[in-house]
Amino acid sequence: MIKPVVPSTTPVRQGNQSVTGRSGATGARRALPLPAIPEPRSRDAVYGLAAVDSRGRVADHAVLRALGWTPGTRLAIRETHHLLIIQTDSHGVFRVTKQGHLRLPAPVRHCCDLRPGDRVLLTAEPARGVLVVHPPAVLDDMVADCHSRLLGGDLA
Repeated sequence: MIKPVVPSTTPVRQGNQSVTGRSGATGARRALPLPAIPEPRSRDAVYGLAAVDSRGRVADHAVLRALGWTPGTRLAIRETHHLLIIQTDSHGVFRVTKQGHLRLPAPVRHCCDLRPGDRVLLTAEPARGVLVVHPPAVLDDMVADCHSRLLGGDLA
């Protein structure tokens, strides 16, 4: 059996200096670098990921609960810049299902190229009463843009 080699951390006297067993470290301890503390969130957005099923349903109860949407809530759905914007509408033809799912109608799914099994980012904006659905193609563009800026250069 081979014993592990662990450098000593007890101070050792060398002349007039106290040196720890670590290579090159003096008796004065250097402070460890602290991680930067992120700024507090300035938004109250609630995020969720959900898969689109074969009937166009997506389910994330935390997101719908943050908006206060319950089964039967009437909704209006519109497409803008390949995003789906969903809001309550007392005259809306779409509704939250009895099971608490959001059903995206076929024409809406087709315009955003959503297929069964695709995962979408759901972003609830409770202060505005809006749910934004981000299809995979939009997420691809957002991530590629972010990574390009962070890593330098085009990643496409």
